[in-house]
Amino acid sequence: MGKSNKYLKNDYKPMKPYPKYKPTNIDWIGDIPEHWSSRKVAWSFNLIGSGTTPKSDSDLYYENGKHNWLLTGDLTDGEIFETSKKVTDLALKETSSLKKYPKNSIVMAMYGATIGKLGILKIETTTNQACCVLADSPYFDYKYVFYWMLSSRESIINLSYGGGQPNINQDIVKGLKLTYPPLPEQQAIVTYLDQKTALIDELIAKKERKIELLKENRTALINHVVTKGLDPTVKYKDSGIEWIGEIPEHWNVLPLKYFSNITLGKMLTPEDKGDYMLKNYLRSQNIQNEKVNIEDVKQMWFSEKEIENYRLKKFDLLINEGGDVGRTCIWLEELEECYIQNSVNRVKLKDGDPYFFLYHSISHHQNKYYENSVNKVSIPHLTKEKLENIRFVYPPKVEQQQIVKYLDAQTNLIDQNISLELQKIEKLKEYRQSLISNVVTGKICVLED
Repeated sequence: MGKSNKYLKNDYKPMKPYPKYKPTNIDWIGDIPEHWSSRKVAWSFNLIGSGTTPKSDSDLYYENGKHNWLLTGDLTDGEIFETSKKVTDLALKETSSLKKYPKNSIVMAMYGATIGKLGILKIETTTNQACCVLADSPYFDYKYVFYWMLSSRESIINLSYGGGQPNINQDIVKGLKLTYPPLPEQQAIVTYLDQKTALIDELIAKKERKIELLKENRTALINHVVTKGLDPTVKYKDSGIEWIGEIPEHWNVLPLKYFSNITLGKMLTPEDKGDYMLKNYLRSQNIQNEKVNIEDVKQMWFSEKEIENYRLKKFDLLINEGGDVGRTCIWLEELEECYIQNSVNRVKLKDGDPYFFLYHSISHHQNKYYENSVNKVSIPHLTKEKLENIRFVYPPKVEQQQIVKYLDAQTNLIDQNISLELQKIEKLKEYRQSLISNVVTGKICVLED
């Protein structure tokens, strides 16, 4: 902590430790300044509690509700000014464990995907049963407790129980020992951390905006080059496709079926029907723009004929039939053997560069051309018949290859810049967490001499 962080605009003088320390016997805290104290959560707040979920099948408890009802999904490690759900007077009246908590209460998610997430109430609200609320302490500045819990989150989660999904309960929270200085010093710490984290958050937000701009530029570049080519001096003609507009005069516009063979994957077969073989297959969830996600590949049964029909080959284009219709990637034999289910279309080009049509299909998807071409009465489906008639621009193959070479180089540069900004964001977040931890555990003193 002695050196100023290069990602912050202002230079700060090196922070010094306190003059004397004492042990806490809390593994993740270590020693604290000699004049600090420790106190169990159970003895520190006048109100510690949770909430419940009123009968979910009764509209009388929810429809036109006016009382805030906090869910763990509303927790974002910051201040809470509104809740995504509300409950009615009747819900409060008939549900005894549904109580209101005051402003400036600290809330922690006790289980689920958001376990450990925190919030500071800036409204009066009820909660569901997955929230633990700490309110009204004569010993603590509420914001100091928030920062302390934030710095200790991973260690608190490590105290959880349960197999597949960890759980914290109120007893675990009540048993935590908060380490703290006198109240005026807590308030000085809060002021310091509010200022410093605001600066860090501003830098993170700027980098996130830069990433969004890079992504927008990437999309615009692909859209332009796959529809206009690389030669700005050519004559143009109307493509007949609204989002594309004009294309080079010597290019064609063709339905996909004119230059490819399309196969829709097979229906799910959960059981062996005799002499069937269990094989990996891809669903729409596995198909992302430009890449295949093989982290969660399922298996089903295939007959010998189905193995022949649905086996993927290198450079096959894969286009979602369902899910997010039109998402497109290219199969590069990420698995030795793999097949497709009927939420995915396989496109085998008769001629043409597969990477050109990968870029082109991604442009169709991002400009909602697929979405606008499907039946949206119920769930959208890009059936084989509809996909066959989707029109693509078709330059001469040599131009396709030139475009691919150019886009590969340019998008790689953009992707490198995005990766660099993401690394900077990660370092800023690590620095933020380290700063909070060092300050609320007394490893550095932020008080003026």
